[in-house]
Amino acid sequence: MDLALRRARIAVTITFIINGFSAGSFVARIPDFKRILDISNATLGLSLLFISAGVFLALKPAGKYSAKYGSQPIIFFSTIALALSYLLLGALFSLTWFWITLFIFGFVLAAQDVSMNAHAVVVEQRAGRRLMSVFHAMFSVGTLFGGILGGIFSQIEITPLTQGSSLALLYIVAALLVRPLFLPASADTHHFGDEKRAKHPPIFAVLGLFGLFAALSEGAAGDWGGVLARETFGASPFISTLPYIVFCTAMIIGRLSGDYLAHRFGASKVIAAGGVIAGTGLSAGLLIGGIPAIMVAWFLLGIGLSVVIPLMFSAAGTIALTRYSGVIAPSEAVAKVSGVSYFGFVIGPPLIGFIADAFELRWTLMLLAGLSYLLILASRYARVA
Repeated sequence: MDLALRRARIAVTITFIINGFSAGSFVARIPDFKRILDISNATLGLSLLFISAGVFLALKPAGKYSAKYGSQPIIFFSTIALALSYLLLGALFSLTWFWITLFIFGFVLAAQDVSMNAHAVVVEQRAGRRLMSVFHAMFSVGTLFGGILGGIFSQIEITPLTQGSSLALLYIVAALLVRPLFLPASADTHHFGDEKRAKHPPIFAVLGLFGLFAALSEGAAGDWGGVLARETFGASPFISTLPYIVFCTAMIIGRLSGDYLAHRFGASKVIAAGGVIAGTGLSAGLLIGGIPAIMVAWFLLGIGLSVVIPLMFSAAGTIALTRYSGVIAPSEAVAKVSGVSYFGFVIGPPLIGFIADAFELRWTLMLLAGLSYLLILASRYARVA
């Protein structure tokens, strides 16, 4: 790997960490947002729908402009926007303000996500080896340490505004420092005619379907794990962040080994095995109950779901470059797969909230075990590696 690729790999790694850190530190403060605003589970679920909607609506333009201008400038400007949105989110002036800033936060987080994955595809292709699962492991490293920091801040009663201000400054400095390390924008700039752009290969919807099943469980488990620990099992503010921290740790372990496992056994088998591990672990933990059982359940859920979305993104970029070169840009392929996959993040957390108001949250989360088992069925219909 030459110097330019090594520098770009460092830059992409840092961006994945920032993206994950933002998500993790946000999730860790969800119980505090609920307490400060004094809202019900259903209202919290509705609120989380705004961040999911922002994510979903950002995917298409992020892919389009990453193809038109290159992913490098989109990464830079979305990181700056992410910093500002985090600052606004911490203000918590009112429930309406919370909804608006959640939407903005979700939008810029997704724009950064698509552009960094597009850049990762280029680095992976030029390096000639699998790197996507490792990049996504770095995302999980970010969520882990973001969750830990958020939990500590919650425990010592640091306000969300103070947290947001500190992270905003950190992100702006990081964005300025890593910008020169990326490959130039021309590395993945693509221009297509209207006739070619009218084609929409169905394989990307199939790949997105795999990610959808994982995203449904991943998003809901992350957002509601802390609420379950605190309100059902009486955990302290810091202990209530542990399910998400354990989940992120498991995601790191799974993703660091994901490239090797997919190469050795095939992605379909890895995905099916993950569905079994995630579904069985989660259902057993919820049935047994208690903080220790929930820790084990969230760990197995993270292991099972860890490799699904990285495999989808890597496959999308590879297929776009090899089978549909000149038809669709890798950034747009990633956005298309994300569009299907991330719909799970849109509907998962609020769905759990609405159902939990009618049934106990503990048993509502059993729904995620069933969704994890769907990965077994889905893996029979396509091979992604």
